Amino acid sequence: MLIVGLTGGIASGKSAAAKCFATRTVEIIDTDCIAREVVQPTSAGLRQLVEHFGATILTPAGELDRAQLRRRVFADPTERARLDNILHPLIRTKTIALLEHRRGPYTILVVPLLLESSMTDLVNRILVVDVPVVLQRQRLLKRMETSDEEIECILAAQASRAARLTRADDVIDNSGSLTALDAQVAHLHARYLRLAQHRP
Repeated sequence: MLIVGLTGGIASGKSAAAKCFATRTVEIIDTDCIAREVVQPTSAGLRQLVEHFGATILTPAGELDRAQLRRRVFADPTERARLDNILHPLIRTKTIALLEHRRGPYTILVVPLLLESSMTDLVNRILVVDVPVVLQRQRLLKRMETSDEEIECILAAQASRAARLTRADDVIDNSGSLTALDAQVAHLHARYLRLAQHRP
C-alpha cells in the first residue's frame, strides 16, 4: 500500500487538493480532523490541555476555544512546544490505527505539519501543495479575523516554503484555478496508481 503524505503551508489549499483526490475514490486520512477528535469534551487530550493551559482555553460550553489557544501558543514558542508534546502523540496513535485499516491502492495522509512533526516515517512519498507566501497572507486575511502580527507568527511557526519544496517528492502549484488544481491531481493520481502496483 502506497501512503502519500500531503502537506503544505497554511492556506495553501491542502483541503481543496484532498477533495480532488477524494472525487477519484482515494481514501483520505486528515490529521486535522483527528486533531479535533482528540480534544473533544471529556477527552483525555482536552483534560491535558486544560491542566497545562488552564480553563481559559475553554468556551462556556466546555469545548476547546481554538482561537484563544492559538493566541497563547503562537505568542510563546515554549507553550507551542508543550502543545505539540501533548497533541502529537495522540494524533499519531489515532493515525496509525486508521492506516492499519486502509483500503485501495493508495492513501492520502493529510498532515499540515508533516515536516515539523514526527510523522514522516508513516509515508512513502511527500506531496507538497505550494503557493507563494504573499498568497498565503492574502488568503489568511480573508479566512481569519486576526492581525498581521499573528499571521506572521503562524507562518514563522511552520517550515519555510523552501524547506517544504526541498523535501517534496511531488509538488502541486495551487496558485491558480480549481480547474488547474484538479488537472494536477489527475496527473498525480495516475502516477500513484502506477507506483502502487509495484508495492507489496
